[in-house]
Amino acid sequence: MCGLVGLLTADGTGEAAAAHLPDAVHCMRHRGPDDPGVWNDADLAVGFNRLSIIDIEHSHQPLRWGPPESPERYALVYNGEVYNYLELREQLQRDEGAVFHTEGDGEAVVAAFHHWGPDSVARLRGMFAFAIWDTETRSLFLARDRFGIKPLFLATGPGGTVFASEKKSALGLLETIGVGTDLDLRAVEHYTVLQYVPEPETLHRGITRLESGCHATVTPGGSPSIHRYFTPQFVAGPTPAAGPQGWYDEIADVLSDSVAKHMRADVTVGSFLSGGIDSTAIAALAIRHNPDLITFTTGFEREGYSEIDVAAESAEAIGARHVVKVVSPAEFAASIPEIVWYLDDPVADPALVPLYFVAKEARKHVKVVLSGEGADELFGGYTIYKEPLSLAPFDRLPGGLRRAAGRLSERIPEGTRGKSLLHRGSMTLEQRYYGNARSFDDARLRAVLKTYRPEWTHTDVTADIYATTQGWDPVARMQHIDLFTWLRGDILVKADKMTMANSLELRVPFLDPEVFDVARRLPTDEKIAHGTTKYALRRALEQIVPAHVLHRKKLGFPVPLRHWLAGTELHDWARETIAASGAGHIIDLAAVGRMLDEHRAGTVDNSRRLWTVLVFLVWHGIFVEGSIVPDIADHTYPVRL
Repeated sequence: MCGLVGLLTADGTGEAAAAHLPDAVHCMRHRGPDDPGVWNDADLAVGFNRLSIIDIEHSHQPLRWGPPESPERYALVYNGEVYNYLELREQLQRDEGAVFHTEGDGEAVVAAFHHWGPDSVARLRGMFAFAIWDTETRSLFLARDRFGIKPLFLATGPGGTVFASEKKSALGLLETIGVGTDLDLRAVEHYTVLQYVPEPETLHRGITRLESGCHATVTPGGSPSIHRYFTPQFVAGPTPAAGPQGWYDEIADVLSDSVAKHMRADVTVGSFLSGGIDSTAIAALAIRHNPDLITFTTGFEREGYSEIDVAAESAEAIGARHVVKVVSPAEFAASIPEIVWYLDDPVADPALVPLYFVAKEARKHVKVVLSGEGADELFGGYTIYKEPLSLAPFDRLPGGLRRAAGRLSERIPEGTRGKSLLHRGSMTLEQRYYGNARSFDDARLRAVLKTYRPEWTHTDVTADIYATTQGWDPVARMQHIDLFTWLRGDILVKADKMTMANSLELRVPFLDPEVFDVARRLPTDEKIAHGTTKYALRRALEQIVPAHVLHRKKLGFPVPLRHWLAGTELHDWARETIAASGAGHIIDLAAVGRMLDEHRAGTVDNSRRLWTVLVFLVWHGIFVEGSIVPDIADHTYPVRL
């Protein structure tokens, strides 16, 4: 694991470029405090911070490797873990005669690229974002894992190309390549609707993200040539010869294998445990490989917003040592500027705050944790996936009748039973579903966002994704949308940023290509059936997960935001944040104040909308105004960009 940053110059000034990197490297030292450094040649300068997990003593970066006739041909900077690296090394030695000098996975990555070219990326089983510099062809190869577990930011201008694990490090280098730092107002609108910034956008126009499942090649003075190597497909396969039980056995086997490979490390591995089926399954499988497994959970003192007791019961049932972190309202409020600084771009998911605190607690005990992200998207775990079943009768109506139902729903008073069903039934799937997060409707958005443009809609994000799934089952289409929006825009961003903020590596065994290959072939009635979600996964885990967890409702790390914004815990902080903000040219601050009044009076629950705006205001205060300076230990760069 590491934080990487690099500058491929357009004019052969790699040595001069290296002088700009130490600050950018230091800015993300939390991503890898074990082994920092800067390296350059005539065209390229790279910086890195390594968090040593595998082959701690020898796999320094940039890692130099090459065939015997040119032993230092390549330079690799690499953020991630490839869990099948032992198998890859064996194959490369046997079939290609590759020679290795370390015990780490980095050499397997660069040797695979040398022998198999860009196609090698599809053979990597893990999470990664890396750059390989070929000193002979003078070309840079960049790649990111299938699901977007690890980040990689890109910016190209007249002076060259910048790439980095953290946007704040890249932003500090944009002037060097002749790129500005203007805000992307369309991305701001997408954030306000979705609660996160969808890939490949960022809130700065000059910098984007290399998308999940893509790799790119760039030469000095050129622009990146980007290629998608992984396009997920949810297409139901034939029922196994053994019947549905065949699905359950296959899921159990492949998940057990994935956890076993994700346990590969030269340091202690722990596990997050929220009390739900996903994290409990991972922990129950992990303890088979580490009988001394430590599990970690977090929660709040407020009743109904904690799974501490359930998680403790689960830990006891599987025999794990359990560590708990209770987050107080004061800790929550004080941490917000620091957390937003680590995020780079705002993510309005309040669950990332308790995640930050449980990661901080876990880092006192371990260097690596496993977690259950991805199970819902792969196996059909969200309640919203049931919606196509309830709306199926509308699909049989002629278009005119569906539109009439929509007009009728507009005349029905708010709060009347059936209004929402009628309204959503009148729309096509493409119109009504744009991912697992939704904050503002058009009317509320227009009232709050001064830069609102009606043509900047969710279809900017979803249209091309839906176009690849014509003819699929609607539940599969929703899962596909979530892989490209909610999962990589929210879930994996908060998982990466909040753990790396604490120099903790998080691994996600569900998001494994072998696990996905089983999940993608499940028919709908093995996902949404018998009044539950993730049906096949639940059946597969009957012999693994404690009975009290198997059919529990999903909670995750719930946050009492609605109560705190109305009460003393966060209301004054929210009021002060609005009053002090310099983002009034983008946000109607008076309208946000009225939303806060409504929320405190109890007439409308505005908690998620308020949180979305408040997180943006804090972000703007840190990265645009410089009026908010988070208390980040040993970090001084950059504050204002």
